[in-house]
Amino acid sequence: MSQKFTRREFSKLVIAGAAGSTLGVFGGVRPAFANQKHVVVIGGGFGGASAAKYIRKLDSSISVTLVEPATTFYTCPFSNWVMGGLKEMKDIAQTYDVLKSAYGIEVVHDEAVEIDAANHSVKLKGGGELKYDRLVVSPGIDFNYDAVEGYSEELANTVMPHAYKAGPQTELLTKQIQEMKDGDNVIICPPGNPFRCPPGPYERTSLIAHYLKENKPNSKVIVLDSKEKFSKQGLFTKGWGRLYGDVIDWRAASKGGKVLSVDAETMTVNTSAGPVKGGVINVIPPQRAGKIAFAAGLTNETGWCPVNPITFESTIHPGIHVIGDACIAGAMPKSGFAASSQGKVTAASIVRLLQGKVPAPPSLVNTCYSLVGPGYGISVAAVYKLTSDGIVKIKDSGGLTPMDADDDQLSEEATYARGWYNNIAQDIWG
Repeated sequence: MSQKFTRREFSKLVIAGAAGSTLGVFGGVRPAFANQKHVVVIGGGFGGASAAKYIRKLDSSISVTLVEPATTFYTCPFSNWVMGGLKEMKDIAQTYDVLKSAYGIEVVHDEAVEIDAANHSVKLKGGGELKYDRLVVSPGIDFNYDAVEGYSEELANTVMPHAYKAGPQTELLTKQIQEMKDGDNVIICPPGNPFRCPPGPYERTSLIAHYLKENKPNSKVIVLDSKEKFSKQGLFTKGWGRLYGDVIDWRAASKGGKVLSVDAETMTVNTSAGPVKGGVINVIPPQRAGKIAFAAGLTNETGWCPVNPITFESTIHPGIHVIGDACIAGAMPKSGFAASSQGKVTAASIVRLLQGKVPAPPSLVNTCYSLVGPGYGISVAAVYKLTSDGIVKIKDSGGLTPMDADDDQLSEEATYARGWYNNIAQDIWG
């Protein structure tokens, strides 16, 4: 980069320019042509919906089919705000009406269960089959339930929700916290790296602590972490000290945080330092790429999908692009904004490939806002480029909220967070 931005200028730039962060601002859709090329997109989240929309914005002669089981998509960003009593589920609900009506995207509410890479086809759970010229796979994450002894998918849906896919488990965890007896504790068990939204468990810790302080003053949040450190740790712990005192008890793996097993009958987490009992237990299991990525053989030994960083095309199956949380994207974290940024780069690459052109090297962006309290926001942001080492962060781009930020700055960050969500949701689904 030839120009350096202050962190505050960078934050304002990201808020103002979410729609054009990687591709610039595009004009009207061009008229359709005969003999359309067809792109199928699996997954209607931040990555998939972005890719589908921006392919059509760049070249409406390409037909796009978006495959997404849910008619309403609940975003993981801001789902922690629901648990803290600051938002409702309807506030994080997105639909596909505008993608269909304004952009001519065919939206199929079904589940992709098989990809035939050789024949360029996708089989659906409902029995249908879709042919494609290019395929975008944005399946999000799946969970390794077996990694936590005593835990299971059934327990996640009924007793110990992970709530790391927003929806019914978000509602369940919120209800459990609201109905918990004052004096009982909420236990949060974050996974090891890499996982979706690295600051997510700690924003969740913050906002649950806010709710408890307001409604259950004798209760605490105990974080049993499998790691020694976490994203934005200094900023979070400073905020916890200012806002919550001893309401939050974070324990590193070496300080008794390592989880050995869970017992749903006694609502106990067994750790290296002994058992810890909770009124509510939020286990977030280790993660890997979504199921369809495994079924299609798009993953390697890490459980994630290797890609060409210029186009996000799979290095295992040509013609298939993998974006979002499921892919291995160098220095980029697994976040909603990163997925959207990757979706736009992939859209541009696919359009150029289908036009017989060479894709341009990408410029990618990520920003992640976290709320420590209702008027206390923090963030991390960066710009990325492609080098011989893959996708790397550009030096001096973005950065963290300053540790010495004053109350006005922290309040501004909370306002930016709300603006970020509104803008990115409008950009993708609106």
